[in-house]
Amino acid sequence: MIHPTALVDSGAEIDSNVNIGPYSIIGNKVIIGAGTVVGSHVVIESYTHIGPDCKIFQYAAIGAAPQALKFEGGETYVKIGAKTIVREFVTIHRGTEHGGGITEVGEENLVMAYTHVAHDCITGRSVVMSNNTTLGGHIVIGNYATIGGLVAIHQFVRIGDYAFVGGKSAVVKDIPPYFIASGDRAKLHGLNAVGLKRHGFTQETLSQLKKAYRIIFRIGLTLNEAIERVRAEVEQIPEVVNLLDFIQSSQRGITR
Repeated sequence: MIHPTALVDSGAEIDSNVNIGPYSIIGNKVIIGAGTVVGSHVVIESYTHIGPDCKIFQYAAIGAAPQALKFEGGETYVKIGAKTIVREFVTIHRGTEHGGGITEVGEENLVMAYTHVAHDCITGRSVVMSNNTTLGGHIVIGNYATIGGLVAIHQFVRIGDYAFVGGKSAVVKDIPPYFIASGDRAKLHGLNAVGLKRHGFTQETLSQLKKAYRIIFRIGLTLNEAIERVRAEVEQIPEVVNLLDFIQSSQRGITR
């Protein structure tokens, strides 16, 4: 159902099983999937694709032009995956022509109130971004990561799978998967053991990740020395391989 006070552009593709609340504005070339609910006073601008069964709460603003001087007004996109929840006053901006052209929020994300997702950011599945999370441009957040409230993340930073970033942190370097980081500037504080257990990781997996963490971050080795020692002394289970690949592919450097 579309409320009679909502303004929906004739070029938008809205599934018949979408609810749009009072005074919301839906732009041209917007696509909204079945079962999605858009609250009142929401603005969804052109080139935004929203998957099925999402919930967009009042006063969210999605698909605006990026806050980037390099943006040239091109056809760039926002994509929001299925079953994602976008809370009040969230802002999600389109990508830039030179940054991939798309800002993508993954499936089953929870984007809490006042969060800002800047241009060309990509989040994985089941990411939680708590109130007032601020993402600079070109950030990549892995699957099942959790970002605490009032966290600011620098452009081009990556957050690994299952990582946990504590509230009021300033993140300027990549945070490896499976670990906890917090502080200004953020530092590592060990394995995200509680989160990993909740997601069904075995005690043996946690043990191998703890061993890798100690070698890489706590005994004073260079990064290259630590990686070689982990390969020699730690069982190369998929999680350890993922951790080493993440570290070796870092462009901004690793939070330690």
